[in-house]
Amino acid sequence: MKVCVTFCFLALAVSSATAIRPRTAPSEREDSAQHPHLRTLFDYSATDDELQTEFWHDKAQSILSEKLTIHKQLNENTAKNIILFLGDGMSVHTIAATRAFMGDSNKQVFFEKFPYTGLSKTYAVDERTPDSASTATAYLTGVKGNYGTIGVNAKVQRRNCFAAIDKSTHTESIAKWAQDAGKWAGLVSTARVTHASPAGVYAHTADRDWEYDAPITKDGCSADENLDIARQLVESPVGKDLRVVLGGGRAYFRGRESHDEEGILGEREDGRDLIADWVNDKADKNAHYVWSRKGLNDLDLSKTDYLLGLFDPSHCPYHGDRHRKNLDYADPSLSEMTAAAIKVLSRNDQGYFLFVESGRIDMAHHSAQARKALEETDEFANAIELARGMTNEKDTLIVVTSDHSHTMTINGYPYRRQNILSLAPNLADDQLPFTILSYANGPGYAQTFSSETGRIDLTGVDTTDPEFQFQSTVPLSSETHGGEDVGVFASGPFEHFFAGNYEQTAIPALMAYAANIGPFAQDKLNE
Repeated sequence: MKVCVTFCFLALAVSSATAIRPRTAPSEREDSAQHPHLRTLFDYSATDDELQTEFWHDKAQSILSEKLTIHKQLNENTAKNIILFLGDGMSVHTIAATRAFMGDSNKQVFFEKFPYTGLSKTYAVDERTPDSASTATAYLTGVKGNYGTIGVNAKVQRRNCFAAIDKSTHTESIAKWAQDAGKWAGLVSTARVTHASPAGVYAHTADRDWEYDAPITKDGCSADENLDIARQLVESPVGKDLRVVLGGGRAYFRGRESHDEEGILGEREDGRDLIADWVNDKADKNAHYVWSRKGLNDLDLSKTDYLLGLFDPSHCPYHGDRHRKNLDYADPSLSEMTAAAIKVLSRNDQGYFLFVESGRIDMAHHSAQARKALEETDEFANAIELARGMTNEKDTLIVVTSDHSHTMTINGYPYRRQNILSLAPNLADDQLPFTILSYANGPGYAQTFSSETGRIDLTGVDTTDPEFQFQSTVPLSSETHGGEDVGVFASGPFEHFFAGNYEQTAIPALMAYAANIGPFAQDKLNE
């Protein structure tokens, strides 16, 4: 009887398991669809080296030897100088696509050659997908805040008229830690110098949009009690003592009745000329304000104590557009601004902290203009290479990271050396082509679907045009950020600290430890 009961129970169990878990192995057709065998591109040929097993083994051996050498010679010198490079919106996908944009997937964007790489988690306190304001607070001050707020902790809600007035909510940036230690500090950005990322260096505000006074009053708050970001740059202790400020944003420093050097009216309601205020405040010092590339090039930076350069009423032009629109003579490149900043800051024997942002990677992605995003990333890498060449790995820590990602991805099955900006070699099931680079959402939907004709046929469309908006799945006027981790790359003293996966707030702590400054100075941690 026991045998029968046991047998019947097992039979029932097997029968139930079979009913619950049917066979799910893919058919041959399904497997072929998942991993298609594409036709060979006739103009493609592998290099002779890549056909040999020894090539790949030798390459791996070279990497292994380099890793072993680095591990045996850890750089634990105190960092005299720190440079933080921030690629705004520079996702891991953006870096990978830039390699292909440079010519081949086996290329390395310069900072990928740095000996240590990590990942940071970018969420805000109140949002899974962050913005550049909350992340700037994290990677510059070591505190996570709420979406849209800068330099304040999470007690401050966005657009609250009173919370950020309370200085107990303010967070200190690594620029202040450096200044307190006798170092000089500066910032460079291709965005407005009052924009979210650079503002994290010196500002405290309940809203990233409060770059000048008008948006504050529009939100029903007092512009006298809530100092706008431009005023904080000129008047706050950290902002006014920045030795170098280079970027865009002239309009937010002058009144609506005042024309700038190019005849463009300002935006301030209070009528103030904050640029004149900055100059007057430093009348007894060797301080210079410039507004053009020529003005910057004409300066003797070896004798400059303070430098303010505002090269555009709003954001600086896209790097590729500088060439395409003949703006090279008017606006300095990110590399040129970075070089100028290092020359000024290097005059201080006690060292410096420099923040450098490529702000328009993000803006290009928001517009689904992938080519411009990759051009910006390429120039960003050039600026980093230049900075590493101007400094010494023994005493200068360079950290490269991003604030958040974007939704761009590399899809389809493009050929090895196919132009990353072109159409995928395989057609979709509707027998229409699609772009290799695409976005989960954004204005590129107009290149994807028509309510009248359905999926749009891009055959014959020049997808390499800088103004082309790459295909998007969901229609939005502006593509959104992504919520995944971003890369961190380090070279210099304590570079090995930046390996692994960690909170974005750890980045300034690790840099401060390396330089022995601020609340994370080595002597304070040992108390």
